[in-house]
Amino acid sequence: MEAKAESMRIMVDADACPVKDEIKHAASKVGVPVVLVSSYDHMLREEVGVQVVRVDRGKESADLYIVNHLRAGDLVVTQDYGLAALVLAKRAYAMSERGVVYDADNIEFLLDRRHTSAKVRRGGGRTKGPKKFTAEDRAVFSEKCLKLLHDLQEKQQV
Repeated sequence: MEAKAESMRIMVDADACPVKDEIKHAASKVGVPVVLVSSYDHMLREEVGVQVVRVDRGKESADLYIVNHLRAGDLVVTQDYGLAALVLAKRAYAMSERGVVYDADNIEFLLDRRHTSAKVRRGGGRTKGPKKFTAEDRAVFSEKCLKLLHDLQEKQQV
């Protein structure tokens, strides 16, 4: 008898994630468990369907935990392009906190833009930071996250 594949989870790079409540809401609608990965500095509560994993406060600790515990087909919510690239390489899905789905068509451009901006800053130049996160951003994320979860569940059933 063939072993049943484990179901999808949402893993969240939760330290600075502004849409944790929206993720939990969308996940509960479709019955997908959530894993919030955060440093010990953040107080997050476990809830039904939500596991909290606490890691060291090191710069890449949450990213390393996510990559090491990720399964193909999981969804990761992160604003870190480097983590998103690793997630895609492991045949999982990645989405930003603003609802951008990272994929093979956009990740190389995003990584290159990040590298170019870092070079400018190292040379003493200035670059723009991200726009202020708005209620509209939150609503867009909620809509796109729920749609992606439905699409991924349909894909798993085929």
